[in-house]
Order: sequence, then structure tokens, then C-alpha cells
Amino acid sequence: MNSYSIASQHEKLKQIVEEIEKVIIGKREVVRMLLIALLSGGHVLIEDVPGVGKTTLATALGKATGLECKRAQFTPDVMASDITGFTMFNKELNKFEFRQGLVMCNILLADEINRTSPKTQSALLEAMEERSVTVDGTAHKLPAPFMVIATQNEVGYVGTFPLPEAQLDRFMMKISMGYPSIEEEIDIISGRRSDEPLKNVKPICTAEDIMECMETVKLINLEQSVYRYIVELVAATRKHPSVLLGASPRASLALMRASQAYAYLSGRTYVVPEDVIKMVPFILAHRLQLTQEAKIKRTDEMDVLKDIAQSIKPPLRKNEG
Repeated sequence: MNSYSIASQHEKLKQIVEEIEKVIIGKREVVRMLLIALLSGGHVLIEDVPGVGKTTLATALGKATGLECKRAQFTPDVMASDITGFTMFNKELNKFEFRQGLVMCNILLADEINRTSPKTQSALLEAMEERSVTVDGTAHKLPAPFMVIATQNEVGYVGTFPLPEAQLDRFMMKISMGYPSIEEEIDIISGRRSDEPLKNVKPICTAEDIMECMETVKLINLEQSVYRYIVELVAATRKHPSVLLGASPRASLALMRASQAYAYLSGRTYVVPEDVIKMVPFILAHRLQLTQEAKIKRTDEMDVLKDIAQSIKPPLRKNEG
């Protein structure tokens, strides 16, 4: 890996974070996690209460990275064809033509994804996994990079359609914004007194720049012991007494990719066990289904992951051996 090239990439990524923080105040870790997902080729589910900036965060990411961002406001009447596209007959040309759906973009903001029907939710599955959509037997490749940022509120479940486990597993990570502190909230409202800060977010790079960073992330090195550590952590979720359904091998792959991106953003060309542990809650928590007994005892996913992390000894670094 070229050190000059990596330094240039890091400078652009640092500027992207600074641009996003013009509108998202005091949430640097959340911003970094969104960048990690983008650089890893993954998708993100943001779950939180209304009004904390979920939609603004996704929009700011699109503007700062120079990527085409489209927003789909999911409601019960949104159809699958609105997302994937459809074919219609053109009388003038006497042939059928493909009309693009909202998914034909770099970043798709799926706002309140749990408020649309399961049929429309499932229309995203092929796009998220295969980076293409099939309409009337013809496959249409999506632009690269492609990322889905879905939001849902953790309150107000009336009239919603909870995401099934198969679709939750398609999201690399699940994050939460959380309320700002008093000082941060003062900064937020004072910054919007006479202007909308989102207008001031400038594009720092292009889609080609992001793709170059993504290729660099794939080159981040992992020792064989770190591979084993990742798999042991994921496999332990399938055997834990409080877990009904554990994480799949897809989770192991997601944890590896996210750990590579975290190491890359940290300025390293190799993954250490601390990178893996840092990413575990974001990658694995939403993939676990707990037993009824665990729920009665008020055990949550974070308790399970903490227990697993303490039970599995991380590998020693070479200079520690």
C-alpha cells in the first residue's frame, strides 16, 4: 500500500467528517460508524426516537461524499416497483422501456423502513445483497458504491411491519443517535436560528475516490489468530444460553470488513483485537434473538455480547508474545 496515497485518503475522510459535523453535532462516533459501513460496502440501520437527526445524518453523508443520494419515505402505500423500477410500453418507439426506481443511486435513504409492507421491504433484499435489481427478468446493475441507510423509530409500533431476521441480517450494522447534551442542543438550535446548515455541507470527493478508499480497506492485513478470534466471537453467540438465534457466517464477514475499516481509519495497515471488540456491538447486537427466559430476566443483547467478549481470550499481539 502506498503511504502517500493512504495519507491523501485519510485527509479527505477527515474533511468529510468535518463537513458532516457542520450539521451533526457531538456524534463523531456515529459519523465514523457510518463511514466504516460505507468503506466496508455495508448497509446501516439507524434506530432511535424521532427528531434526533437520523435523516439529516444520511443526507449530510451523501452531500459530503459527493455521492448521489435519494430518499424514500416509506409508507404502507409505497410499492416495490417504486423502489426497484418498472418497465412500461413506449408507443412512439413501439417497445418496452425500463424506468428507474429510487434504488438507482449511490446512497438510498430508506426512511421509516418499518412502515411499509413486507413486499416492499423485500424489494430491497436483492439490491442490498447483489447490487442489482431484476425487473421483468432483466437484471440492472446499481451504481458503485451503493449503500442503504434505513431508519426506524424505536417507539410507536402501531401500523408498522417489523423487519424479519433475514432482512436484519442484510444490514452490516445497527446504530443509534441518542439525545444530545444540553450544550450540544444549544449549538444545534442556535445554528439553525437563521439558516439551514445542511446547505453549507460541501462535497469533498467523488464516487471514484470512495471506491479507491474501499479497495485500500480490503488490503488491511489480518493475522490468522485474528481471523480465528472473529469466528470464535460469532460462533459463541450460537451457543450462549440466553440466545435463541445466533449470528450467521455473514456476520463473521461483516465483522472482519468493519474491523478492517476501523483499523484503516485509525491509521493502521493491520487489524488488532481491539478493533474487533470495538465493532462487535454494532455488527452483532441486531442479529441476536434472545430466549423468552432471558427477556424475563431483563437480559439484553449487549449483556450477552459483553459476557461473550469476557469469555473468549483475545490473541496476543506479536510484540506481546
